[in-house]
Amino acid sequence: MTNEEYQALVKTAVPPSPKGKNVLKAFLIGGLICTLGQALKEAYLLWGASEETAGTLTSLSLIVLTAVLTGFGVFDKLARHAGAGTIVPITGFANAVVSPAMEFKSEGHVLGTAAQMFSIAGPVIVYGTAAAAVYGVIHYLIVMGG
Repeated sequence: MTNEEYQALVKTAVPPSPKGKNVLKAFLIGGLICTLGQALKEAYLLWGASEETAGTLTSLSLIVLTAVLTGFGVFDKLARHAGAGTIVPITGFANAVVSPAMEFKSEGHVLGTAAQMFSIAGPVIVYGTAAAAVYGVIHYLIVMGG
């Protein structure tokens, strides 16, 4: 089969995707995720958090919300409709960490879920979170000790 014959076969077997509709849905759902993040930040500021703390709490909230929604299979359904709109960095990374872990949960907590959590984006988030916690403890010890 030549490349041209293969391309013709693909065109007949795969219906064309509605690009305009997909772009609009990605834009709207991605925008809604960002709007949710901004609303969370404003709520944290309203509750008395500093600008820096509000940003941190917003990131953590979006990570936890995405992880929970991924665990219940809701985020994947949303992603089917939103496409690239759900790859807003923080939610995309959280989904990338939880999804492989959920896939391998039948292999047990240590060899399945925990081991797979470190695939794909897991190292970035786990290292970043662990490093931030260590730096925070060091900072706290220096500030409170000095």
